[in-house]
Amino acid sequence: MAEINGIAHIALTVSNLERSKPFYRKLFDSLDMKIVLDNDYGFYGVGGRTGVIIHQGPEENRTQSFNQEHTGLHHFCFRARSKEDVDEIHDTALGIGAKIIHGPQEDGFAPGYYSVLFEDPDGIRLEANFIPGKGILEPGLDQIGRKNSEWDQPDKA
Repeated sequence: MAEINGIAHIALTVSNLERSKPFYRKLFDSLDMKIVLDNDYGFYGVGGRTGVIIHQGPEENRTQSFNQEHTGLHHFCFRARSKEDVDEIHDTALGIGAKIIHGPQEDGFAPGYYSVLFEDPDGIRLEANFIPGKGILEPGLDQIGRKNSEWDQPDKA
């Protein structure tokens, strides 16, 4: 049986690459990701066995907004090493003008699940989480997802 070793990269199409680059440059820098590509066609950060590519959408699609309810990407999540890292990512998201969907909080997805959820300039949802121990693979979990969680409610602050 084949065994995966993480996700090599996730590619995101944005409506305006030049607008998105400063957002992702600061985010990637705060996550200690190295920029391995930065040109007129794309922007690519790699770190922690994770790669994220940002590339320009075609002209005819640039006025369309991201909709997480359409077929395709709903959101993606960076795995943090600690709750403090999640807090730092939240601070970075605030500093780069991200729309905060929810600040750092514990959810019922797994014991100790702690996350922040925010959006990039196109409304693409990004999450960072920390789960102690074996997380959702911990024996005896009876339910995963939306248990005691408030994912869909933006912060009121």
